[in-house]
Amino acid sequence: MHSGTLREGVALGSLMVVLLASPAIAQQQSRARTAPVAQNADTPVVLDQINVQGEGQPGGVLLGGPTTTRTTREELDRQQIQSIADLSQRLEAGISFNRVNGSVNIRGLDGARVLTTVDGIRQPFIQDTRIDRSIGTAFDFDSLSTLDLLRGGSGSSTLGSGSLGGALAVRTLDPEDLIRPGKTVGGLAKTGFDTTDKAWFGSGAVAGRFHNTWALLQGGFRRGHEVDNRGSNPTIGAARTEPNPADFNQYSFLAKLHQYVNEVHRFGLTGEIFKRDEKIQTRTNAVSLTGNYRPGAHQTQEDVERKRVSLTYDYKQPGGFIDEAHANLYWQGVKRNSILNAYRYTSVVGPFARNNEVEEKSFGFNGHLIKSFITGPVSHKLTLGTELRASTLDQYSAGLDGCRPPYAPFSACNNLHTNQSDTPRVEGNMVAFYAHHEFGFLNDTLRLTPGVRFDRYEEKPKATASYLGSSSYAGMPAASSDDAWSPRVRLEYDIIKNAPYLKDVTLFAQWSKGFRAPTASELYANFGAVGTYLRRGNPDLRPETSNGIDVGFRFGDKAFGGSVTFFHTNYRNFIETVQIAPPGGLYPQGGIQGPQNVARVGISGVEANMQYAFAPNWLVRGSFAYTDGKNKVTGIGLNSIPPVQGILAIAYGNESWGGELSTKLAGARKSVATTGSTQGFQAPGYAIFNAMAWWRPMPQIADLELQVGVYNIFDRKYWDAVTVPTGVLAQARDYYSEPGRTVKATLKYQF
Repeated sequence: MHSGTLREGVALGSLMVVLLASPAIAQQQSRARTAPVAQNADTPVVLDQINVQGEGQPGGVLLGGPTTTRTTREELDRQQIQSIADLSQRLEAGISFNRVNGSVNIRGLDGARVLTTVDGIRQPFIQDTRIDRSIGTAFDFDSLSTLDLLRGGSGSSTLGSGSLGGALAVRTLDPEDLIRPGKTVGGLAKTGFDTTDKAWFGSGAVAGRFHNTWALLQGGFRRGHEVDNRGSNPTIGAARTEPNPADFNQYSFLAKLHQYVNEVHRFGLTGEIFKRDEKIQTRTNAVSLTGNYRPGAHQTQEDVERKRVSLTYDYKQPGGFIDEAHANLYWQGVKRNSILNAYRYTSVVGPFARNNEVEEKSFGFNGHLIKSFITGPVSHKLTLGTELRASTLDQYSAGLDGCRPPYAPFSACNNLHTNQSDTPRVEGNMVAFYAHHEFGFLNDTLRLTPGVRFDRYEEKPKATASYLGSSSYAGMPAASSDDAWSPRVRLEYDIIKNAPYLKDVTLFAQWSKGFRAPTASELYANFGAVGTYLRRGNPDLRPETSNGIDVGFRFGDKAFGGSVTFFHTNYRNFIETVQIAPPGGLYPQGGIQGPQNVARVGISGVEANMQYAFAPNWLVRGSFAYTDGKNKVTGIGLNSIPPVQGILAIAYGNESWGGELSTKLAGARKSVATTGSTQGFQAPGYAIFNAMAWWRPMPQIADLELQVGVYNIFDRKYWDAVTVPTGVLAQARDYYSEPGRTVKATLKYQF
């Protein structure tokens, strides 16, 4: 399919699905609005696939808004979603997971510019200094109750630093999620196999209550191999297109205890562990049959671990002095190890090993309260909150090689820096307060919500022996601190309310500002030595800032509803790694590189989603995203901007069985840098097709379900543009392709 035709087809097809509502559709609407869950085998079923905005408030008070969508536990299971890549292929167009830096991409931004929270706890973007890769999503999708996706920077007014592009907020299972009304025990178990990475997986959760005490235990595992692609060349070196052989193990454990006091107060205790380790046998350009590194003698490993303990308090008594209050006191530890075990055959002959470790431990408190009241014809909803956080980051590279100092001038051993810290110990502090006030006029059909958050942060480097003795040490850097105001104003107007065929139509517009504080790596990481190259941090970096608007409308309900959003955001002080000094002098190999505030960026686009239950048991849904972003200094497109994308699906389901056919469409991406070390990948357009079916053999007896999905049915070769590295590619093009035809089978039981 030609990329131009595809681009037009995605835009036209998705927008038509979202926007068209003919009189014939209106006539069927009354039939489609039946109960979302069947009560018996003869009752029509309307599939509940997506929580459309306007049905409650996805994201709650901190993330709620017109650009937030929610995916529930039931929807994650129904779509067989166990990763961000699955979410982007099946439900949410325009987002993706960047495997290069280990982060979520929303509205063309990723890395530290997208914030992830787990049960309201901020997840740090801590980078491995030597390979610029972070931890990514260090949680088990099978442990989640809901997943809220906020697009755009409006979350900065409640979430603070890091949500320039958006936020991914997940909530883990509570015992209340599993115990059904009238029961004292509940549980959920799932197992299956996925050919994408040849993985077996399983999870189980059980919850019980005794009087006012509720408890939950949940655990999960996944064991598999490398992610498949469409490469077919298994040779050794740069011509290889098949993935490197890999083996991984992942497990998680979650425990929760809730104690209620007279149904108004709830106290909670949570403990959680997530761990993943992956071993990779290098077969790509780093090895050769006769070179220094050879096949079988070069193995890398990535270990990720996250632990946390949290104490929570929830209060809810509408009409009281305070309607709601929520507090979360937590400790969290996040660690990443990049490990290399190899043997050198020619230069510095002998074993070569590295363990680059970065770890952050944090202690924090999040809390907010809500009060609603009425004065005359105006309703009010006031939200006040705070976030307090203290953290300590440590980095160390341990290693073994054949070098013994003193080294000869400009020898190979000058490149083998190890048993040192590239970064000092960094002690961080953050204090933030926010306030938002929703005013409701005209019987609450017109709502105006101004709000603001104030942040003050500080990063203080501390000397350690391993840092003072590093090869690139040039004195202790200064502390970095700053503060930021993140205001937001939102206006919503219900132009149609509870109409017979189109339930609600709401126009909205919001303006928001946000910021992103520099990471410890950007501020203080130094790596290199005289005679080679130097990469150095910049303690004078200023925060990145955003200034943007969102305008659009949402309509309807789960039976027939959706939303359309137009957005434009300007960003300043983008932090980018630049060439500070060319190769030569003391650094002949690569010169000096480091981060600087250099760019002015503009990103704009349109997003849309819709679902329509056009007949009993039938549903059609669609998601569309178009994003355009450029560096305003150079006029060149950003490498992190995805192409235009759309998802279309039609599904059928009754009490016993159902299925879905869907397609993911993407246009070609050409608006990127085409030369130099920052050139982007010009990915061609593609269309892939998926099919899924599920069966409940005994719906009246047991909640047992078998599900099988076939994805990329026609084995199409395609590329996810934002997951391909920038610069001149080290491997042949097909090495970076996405998986071909894959099959996932799951068996789930709930009681």
